[in-house]
Formats: sequence, C-alpha cells, structure tokens
Amino acid sequence: MARAILHLDLDAFFCAVEETRNPDLRGKAFAVGGRPDERGVVASCSYTARQFGVHSAMPMARALHLCPGLIIISSQHKLYSETSKQVMAKLRDLTPLVEQISIDEAFLDISDLNENPERIARGLQAGIRDELGLPSSIGIASNKLVAKIATEVGKRAAKGGAPPFALTIVPAGEEAAFLAPLPADMLWGVGPKTSKRLAELGIHTIGDIAKWPENELIRLFGENGRDLARHSKGQDERSIVTERETKSISQEITFSRDVRDDKSLEKTLREQSAEVAKQLRKNQLAGTTIKLKIRWPDFTTLTRQMTLPAPTDQEDEIGKAAIHLMRAVRKSGQAVRLIGVGVSGLGPPIRQLGLWDVGSEKSRKLQEAVDKLREKYGDKVIHHGESS
Repeated sequence: MARAILHLDLDAFFCAVEETRNPDLRGKAFAVGGRPDERGVVASCSYTARQFGVHSAMPMARALHLCPGLIIISSQHKLYSETSKQVMAKLRDLTPLVEQISIDEAFLDISDLNENPERIARGLQAGIRDELGLPSSIGIASNKLVAKIATEVGKRAAKGGAPPFALTIVPAGEEAAFLAPLPADMLWGVGPKTSKRLAELGIHTIGDIAKWPENELIRLFGENGRDLARHSKGQDERSIVTERETKSISQEITFSRDVRDDKSLEKTLREQSAEVAKQLRKNQLAGTTIKLKIRWPDFTTLTRQMTLPAPTDQEDEIGKAAIHLMRAVRKSGQAVRLIGVGVSGLGPPIRQLGLWDVGSEKSRKLQEAVDKLREKYGDKVIHHGESS
C-alpha cells in the first residue's frame, strides 16, 4: 500500500505574519529584511512586491530600485519563531509523524489516517488560515521528494498578487509522469553546476534525466548520478524524521558598517558566546570545539577553531576561546564585516565534581540562576562589567 506524504509550505511566511499584525499591509508591496543603507537583504516579500521582480535574498537596495514604493519592515525573528511553533503544534495534533525542515516547512506522514488526503489537506489549510491568519500551500504524493516538488509546482502555477494557497496531489504510480515535463533544476541534487552539465548533454527536463541509463549517470556525476537516476523516476524511500541531532549551535552578525574597534568586537564575541552558551544549556548540551567565523570588507571569510580539553556550556570559556581565535587572525584595528561564534562536538554535559571543584559548581549554579533571571526579565537584566 502506497504511503501518503504531505508537504506543507507557509506562503511568504514572514510577510504573512506581519499582515496578521498590520492588516493594512495586505495587497501592498512590502518586504521583510534589513535597511538598504545597512547592506540589508530581502528575507521575505509580499506577492504584490514579487510582481515587480523582488525576491528573497535580493539586496534591499536592488529591491527598492525595482519597486520604488516598497515598504520595508524589520525582521521580528522571535515572533516568527513563536508563530512557527503554533503551526507545528497544529500539525502534530493531526499526527505525531511530523518532520519540520525549516521555520515554515514540514512533512507529514498521513498514511495511517482514516481520511481522504485531499480532505485532510483542505482542513489543514483552512485551520491554519482561520486560527492563525496564515496562507499555506500543500503537495501530497507517495514520498517526500515528489510531495515537495508538487508544492513547488502548485505555487509556481499561481498568478496575481495574492498567496497561491495551492494544493497539488500526485496519485501513486504517476510520480514519473508528473515529474517528466518539469525543468531538470527542480530535482533535488541538481544545483547550478549539475544543471549546466546536464544542459551541455542536451538534458533539460526531469524526463530527459530518466531516459539515461543509471550506470551512465554514475559515470558522469559520480554517486550523485545514482540519486539522479532514482529521483528522476520519482523514487524516494526516506521516512519521516521526527527528531534531528543538533550538530552545532552558533551566532553571527553582519555589521551595518565595518567595525575596527577591538573592544567592540570582543564585546560582540562575549555577547554571542553568552547566547550560544544559553542555547547549549537549554538543550542540555555541551561542546568541545569552539569555532570563530570572521569576514573582512572584501568578503574574504576565515574560519578558525580550537578544541577544549573538556566539554563546556559556559559563556566565559566559549568567549575566551573565541577572542583568542580572533586575536590570532586579526591585526588590531583591522576592519570586520561579519563575526560569529559556534560550538560543535556536542554531547551531554559532564557533571563530575571532584574535591577541588566546589568553585566551579558554585559558578554553574550561579549561571543557572542568571539564566532564569534573563528568561524572566530579558537578556540585559544582568551583564558582565567591562574591563578597562
């Protein structure tokens, strides 16, 4: 019996959330993202703005050039995250087999639900719209690959300046026929380089890929060729993954203007380290590898890392390591465009208390108390003093 996999994508999610806060934005050309004078980019844009050629990841200055009347709204990431959690809770009310793949996308395995898949999809769309004020598009197929592409096909077919609210269902057994006429670059695993090579071979559609022998595709594209052969025929056996292992936790910032001041950069690293440490403790994790990411004004990007003797979830240790790494690669006064801190090599924190470790245990208890205060009153309620 064929599986029934539902893929849900919230339409222009950040913009949709902003419209629930300010209904006057509906029907207007607006974008969520950074200011053009601060090297901002478009994080999301309304469907009205898209009619002017504006799209996500575009520099905001370019978006304003294409659409001079564009309204720019600063991102409210905490709000978007909270709204996403409400949507995902609704999905899990339907089935525990939910795989969230981004803030606004998820797969559901609805195979065992005793209801028509189309009715399930229509009910989900209506519930998310009526209760949360958000539009969504859905694809349903026998596997994740085809379900996600079905959603994209439905969204692309929509016309006008309104959210697509698309629903596309691919019946079991019709996967290859559905994919065949679509552009090759809609297939997972076909990036710009692969797409260019395929075009050089006269391969332009997914159906063109499906006609090639698997061994020939493997010869041309290595192991990726095997996936191309299977995926082009609509084959995908991957199951829903309800939990994912966290591999790293990081924070980074692109400055609105290049920063040269040594103390300002060190202060930023300490603040980022505090946020990373808080997230580690929240997830009951600790890490052994501290990583620094730094970008110069010419966009040259460096990463450096160091491994600690024992796992940590403490901001002081993370911050000291990050500052040490920065001093090793940056000259005093050198301009910085972006800086970030990450921790990997994650696992459960080690809680070994030896004869001489009373001080560190007191420090840990103090940190737990600080976490509670910050959670209740905000991150700025307590901060480290600046050294002169």
